[in-house]
Amino acid sequence: MAASIAGTASFVSVPTVHAAGSGIIRVGMVGCGGRCTGAAVNSMSADPSVRLVAMTDLFADRVQAKRAILKKQRPEQVQVDDDHCFSGIDGYKKVIDSVDIVLIACAAKFHPIYLLAGIEAGKHVFVEKPHGIDPLGIQVVRKAAELARKKNLGVLSGLQSRFHPAIRETIQRVLDGQIGEIVSFEENFVRGPYGNTIRPKGVRELEVQYGNQYRFSWLCGDDVPQSLVHNMDRATWALGETPPINCHGFGGRSTNEHVLGDVFDHNSVVYHYANGVRGYAFCRTTGGCYNENSSIIMGTKGTALPLSGRITGKNAWRFSGKNDNPYDAEHREFVKSIRAGRPLNCGDYMARSTLVTIMGQLSCYSGRQVTWEQVSKSEYFIPPKPEDCTWDMDPPTAPDVDGAYPVCATPGVTTNI
Repeated sequence: MAASIAGTASFVSVPTVHAAGSGIIRVGMVGCGGRCTGAAVNSMSADPSVRLVAMTDLFADRVQAKRAILKKQRPEQVQVDDDHCFSGIDGYKKVIDSVDIVLIACAAKFHPIYLLAGIEAGKHVFVEKPHGIDPLGIQVVRKAAELARKKNLGVLSGLQSRFHPAIRETIQRVLDGQIGEIVSFEENFVRGPYGNTIRPKGVRELEVQYGNQYRFSWLCGDDVPQSLVHNMDRATWALGETPPINCHGFGGRSTNEHVLGDVFDHNSVVYHYANGVRGYAFCRTTGGCYNENSSIIMGTKGTALPLSGRITGKNAWRFSGKNDNPYDAEHREFVKSIRAGRPLNCGDYMARSTLVTIMGQLSCYSGRQVTWEQVSKSEYFIPPKPEDCTWDMDPPTAPDVDGAYPVCATPGVTTNI
């Protein structure tokens, strides 16, 4: 198993801030893909005293590449020396030891245990969506969020819609009754495939899978948690944080386009709520098809379109305020709250919204109805457990002689909840 790239020499001592104050805030990246790189830029944009001081990824070359890119963009704020470039399975522990705020955006399978490790170590944590890929993972997220409250530590979610001015005001108007009683909603995240779809050459099978997380369900949880979590977070928010009572889903792979990986390329979920509301959620990752990213909330007096900051119908309205980059805004509010000694804790809604999508994905996989009560109490996990993953284990799935992987689930046969 890989360790640090260049040992673990002690870091240069600088004044830091753990709660209220105006000193340097040290941040570290767990994951060196595009999203964690973006989160690092957002964090540095939030406060001129933020310093990026540590980075890790499963692959050492990714650390070096992203360090060079970030150093060019933010030469004064990027202060990652060779001794704080880490790689391998345990690199996250070294980053946590080196920083005040941990930025986690890697394979979603590991998000819950990395979040908990950060909180246990007394650090503030940003964690990208989805915040887990199975019910057991969400139990860990809830445990971490509760511990953070007790320790007065911050937990920031990557569900950035909560920090988008137009979306915030639209949802608040829905909650205030401007569209009347909600009748139903429609959520769409349909687009072409993302991530690498071509099998890389010259690396062993486990590295193929670790290095292409979006193509493998045991690492990413598939597309309902990965993509529709933003949509279902907005819907759950508009419904006053009320989860569905049950759902039924449909999914599978319709093409041979995704030679790399075992994930579904289409999923549809129908959510049922206790007050009679039904929600219809769709995601697809197939090329050459119609694409749409939308949230549509239908009420007795009108329809809300949060992504465009608009309400139609009897009480028509359009957002006229100043919009802000929600990725920057969430980190700005996070750092401000830490400096004030009252750190944000997004744990409740990030666990709830992620679990809503997990129940939908598990229904798509099994072909069976799944209830909120079942998924909330379940200890089901997509094997192996994250803490059991190593750099030398046997891959959980393998390609056939033609390089194609078996699809991760068979509706009507697969069991989970």
